[in-house]
Amino acid sequence: MVGSGGAGGSAEKRPNEPLGSWFLRSGWSKGELARQVNRRARRLGAHHISTDTSRVRRWLDGEQPREPIPRILSELFSERFGCVVTTEDLGLRTAHRSISPAGVDLPWTGPETVTLISEFSRSDLMLARRGFLGSSLSLAAGPSLVEPLQRWLVPAPAARPGSGGGGGGEPGVRDRGGRPSRLSLPELELLESTTAMFRQWDAQCGGGLRRKAVVGQLHEVTDLLHEPHPEAVARRLFGVTAELAELAGWMSYDVGLQPTAQKYFVLALHAAKEAGDKPLGSYILSDMSRQMIHLGRPEDALELVHLAQYGSRDCATARTQAMLYAMEARAYANMGAPGKCRRAVRMAEDTFADVSAGDGDPDWIRFFSEAELNGENSHSYRDLAYVAGRSPTYASLAEPVMARAVELFSQDAEHQRSYALNLIGMATVHLLKKEPEQSAALAGEALGVACRVRSERVNNRLRKTVDAAAREFGEVAEVLHVTELLARRLPDSAERGRAV
Repeated sequence: MVGSGGAGGSAEKRPNEPLGSWFLRSGWSKGELARQVNRRARRLGAHHISTDTSRVRRWLDGEQPREPIPRILSELFSERFGCVVTTEDLGLRTAHRSISPAGVDLPWTGPETVTLISEFSRSDLMLARRGFLGSSLSLAAGPSLVEPLQRWLVPAPAARPGSGGGGGGEPGVRDRGGRPSRLSLPELELLESTTAMFRQWDAQCGGGLRRKAVVGQLHEVTDLLHEPHPEAVARRLFGVTAELAELAGWMSYDVGLQPTAQKYFVLALHAAKEAGDKPLGSYILSDMSRQMIHLGRPEDALELVHLAQYGSRDCATARTQAMLYAMEARAYANMGAPGKCRRAVRMAEDTFADVSAGDGDPDWIRFFSEAELNGENSHSYRDLAYVAGRSPTYASLAEPVMARAVELFSQDAEHQRSYALNLIGMATVHLLKKEPEQSAALAGEALGVACRVRSERVNNRLRKTVDAAAREFGEVAEVLHVTELLARRLPDSAERGRAV
């Protein structure tokens, strides 16, 4: 039977007991399952799939079907039972996941990357619909995180199997197999502009409001990547996939889903490698570096940002390089290395001075403005103050730079979350300088912005800052007022973690 999805092989087959168990509980007949597989395959554009009852019987007897059959069966059984049923649960494929509990050490191949992103995003969507945000994932750190990611530097093969080869660079042309690409140039451009729109929404509204929409769009794009495309089109699609996975990771980080965020970042890095986009890969690594700082692992953060700098040293624009230097400064600050921190701050400032409108910066780095540069560098000085035992010297260094960031963000209607974070940062600087009235006033301003965005990161930092002020200056009227205001307008409710 032509195109039925069977895989050849002379090895003796054994009955697929996991698939048989799920099939028996489903209540489907072999014919009904075959019809559902064919309908789903046509919806995906896999018109060569033609499954019948005899083929289903062979799967139950142990025959391993080719893609996209395993993915289709996983989706059908997941929908039937209302829970995530992976291809491994069905016994349809030898496990391609890493032995690492966090799933960081993954195969650096295009087909594996597409399958992993598709399955993980589908699982995320299903868990969100059912009201669960946790998962069995755990965070990787240290060598188990950094060493697998170093393979990002290994050159990729010249062409990916199944991508259509080099037969033309525009949508609408035929792939190497003679089949037309279903993706038109306007459709591809719309995907790219939609990704930029999602990024703008995140900056304005925080990660909690649009995360599920981004994950859904990511899952849809991976469906497109299962189809044949010319090489140039496949690279652009992988670029969109990398940007969406990075944004899904960033939004997950913003709402406190740290293991989920890390997994998306890792998958985004794999997609960026398939896209051949080293600067984008360096940006994803900088996100992972920031997450490690947040989690109190600055040494890991430094290794990740150095990996990003080395990998994009010959192709990143001045704006991207300045951002990486600023992240390097943050890592050094949290390690308690003031000399190296200040040197990285100067490098960030000097490199940013070389930024010009004609650099061709991609949309994903557009956020790194003069305001963001000042915000990052002032937070480095602020972090140094904490590491150095609440040093007023470093707090004084932070104050004018932070004030400039706050001034610039106050004029920026798009980056409201950054405005809130820098107001909170300025409040902490005044706490370090024993100025509770000024700190309380800035925290009150930050509260007004926090109520307009859905960012658990902003909320948590604001709560921690106000709690610290209350512990040290609880008798000050302004501190009492902002503490009561925070409790009333931003209650510390268990429901806040349900944002998706």
